[in-house]
Amino acid sequence: QVQLVESGGGLVQSGGSLRLSCAASGSIFSMNVMGWYRQAPGKQRELVAKITTGGSTNTADSVKGRFTISRDNAKNTVYLQMNSLKPEDTAVYYCNADGVVYYRDGTYYPSGSAYWGQGTQVTVSS
Repeated sequence: QVQLVESGGGLVQSGGSLRLSCAASGSIFSMNVMGWYRQAPGKQRELVAKITTGGSTNTADSVKGRFTISRDNAKNTVYLQMNSLKPEDTAVYYCNADGVVYYRDGTYYPSGSAYWGQGTQVTVSS
């Protein structure tokens, strides 16, 4: 019922910036939490940052002060502004939506699971 499509990844030098976007589509009524996770080779997927509909955020200590998450509720889109990138930020970044309510045939349904995008590669060279 919900599709997430990320964009904005790429190759950047250490100290550079990138902005990731994730647009959600489908029969969406609301998405309580949208966020970004990342997974580096050989490591577990980890939370980068997440944001609620009301704008409350939770950001990993490793990126605080460098990454900023924001969302546009009208566009069902979440962004991740990444500044002062480091080689250790290299990973596949995944968009996530949780607490989703969708509608079908005039009825609203809470989704029983979270949704994930396909991932976008971010590579930071030293």
